[in-house]
Amino acid sequence: MRIVVTIVGKDRVGIIARVSNVLAEHNINILNINQNIMDGFFNMVLIANMEKADLQLDKLKDVFTALGNEIGVEIRVQSEEIFTAMHRI
Repeated sequence: MRIVVTIVGKDRVGIIARVSNVLAEHNINILNINQNIMDGFFNMVLIANMEKADLQLDKLKDVFTALGNEIGVEIRVQSEEIFTAMHRI
């Protein structure tokens, strides 16, 4: 299953490192990253493959919610199908 991870918040050192470390720890492969910083705000959309992950999507959401609270950003995780359906015009 492919997932979409979105991260929004005030820019600070280490956001990408912390997120990518969590994914690596759980054997989740990053397929694509698009990020930018505008007026001090960090915004990233990441697509990853959970095919070989060692945890389920619901647990990953909990992990990223906790990480987001720790580093002061909002991290959302959705299946690619749900993300696509929500953003279809």
